[in-house]
Parts: sequence; structure tokens; C-alpha cells
Amino acid sequence: MMWVEHSKRNAIHIEDIMLTRRHFIQTSAALFSAPISSPLLADTWPTEAQKAAWDAEVTPPGYDAATSNPWGLHPRFLPQRVEANDGLVPGDIHVDAVARYIYHIEQGGTAMRYGVAIARGKLYEPGTYTIKRKVEWPHWQPTQNMIDRDPELYADVADGMEPGPKNALGSRALYLYVGDRDTYLRIHGTPHARSIGGRASSGCVRMVMAHINDLYPNVEIGSTAHLYSADDSVRTKT
Repeated sequence: MMWVEHSKRNAIHIEDIMLTRRHFIQTSAALFSAPISSPLLADTWPTEAQKAAWDAEVTPPGYDAATSNPWGLHPRFLPQRVEANDGLVPGDIHVDAVARYIYHIEQGGTAMRYGVAIARGKLYEPGTYTIKRKVEWPHWQPTQNMIDRDPELYADVADGMEPGPKNALGSRALYLYVGDRDTYLRIHGTPHARSIGGRASSGCVRMVMAHINDLYPNVEIGSTAHLYSADDSVRTKT
């Protein structure tokens, strides 16, 4: 099948993927505040100076993508350049629902791999999407379905949240469409970095804010995002 794989040197071992349930299960209600919406038109937007200040706030001192880990993530969720299978389209994004990885395909047969959190339960939506919008420090508003499903959880934010480090969409958001229809699914940063590796959202794919800040400028509008089901997700080379 068409997918991204490790080089033999960095091959995933079964024990790496099958981490303990304790590692994946999150108990904080905040981790289930999964954002999937953001108003296209808002009254206020942050200035470039404010965005730069927030970027500095969510970036660890002396940040090195491959080693910085103040969030306490399993090391396999830190960014890493890996080998890509033949035939994958540079610029495309692939999300592995089992290993909890997102891959961004590069020219020359490589890919950048990052750890992610995906949707809880049956809210994860495998499919092929087009990235038709990108926003730095977006606004966010829960959808009506989210409010209906968890009214108490979203009562205080039903009218939306202003951009900032505590916003549920975090520092960057990639907006997923099918044709011209906004699916309200996003690949986005999260203020709850410890949810990475788990199932925590209401549909979106979450990333550490420092990591999506690295990915964001390399993703072009019109790129394709493949969200794989558990059955179709990554299998390592043998």
C-alpha cells in the first residue's frame, strides 16, 4: 500500500508502537476539548508582533526539534526525518492512526515525521482531504455538534475563543476540505501537548505547537492530506 516508512536504521519495533494504555489514556477533561472549527471572519486578529511574542512563548528555550522535550513526550513522538516509500507525492501529508504519526513528504524520498493525537472513539474520520486554508494563531469556536454532545464542556466557549497560547487550535491550523466543503477538521497545534500519542480530540489531528510551527511554512495550499484508518495505517518494511 502507499505509505511512509522508516529507514531500516529507524524501523519501528512492535514494542515501540504498542505502548502501554497508560501512556495513551488521558484523564484530564481539558484533553477532550477537541477543536474543529474556526470562524472565517473575526472582529480582531493579532498583530505580527503579538504573534511573534506568542511563538516565543510556546517555543522551548534553546529549541532543537529533535531533542527538546519539556512536554515529557515519548521520544518517538519528537520530529524526525525518515525514508519515504516510493511513489508518494512531495508536499502531501499522511496521518497514521495506529502509531500516531503525521508525515510530510519531501523531495528526494524523505519525509518529516511528527507525533500527533487523533480523535477519540468513533470521531476519527479517515479520508482524503485538501488543505485549502492555513492560519497562524487562529480563532476557534466549537461546532454545534460538539456543543450538543458535551454541553457542559463547551458552555464557557460556545461563542468562541480569541487567538493565543490557550486557544484550542493553538499556534497554527491547516483546514481540511472535501472539494469546496469545509469539513471542520483541522491539523492544528494544541495547548495540551501531553495528549500527543493518544486519542483526545473530537475529530482533529493535534500537534505540539513548536512542531506545527516548523511544519506550517512547508505546507502549501492545495496539498493533499491522507488520514488513514487503523486497518490502512503504516506497516514497517521487512
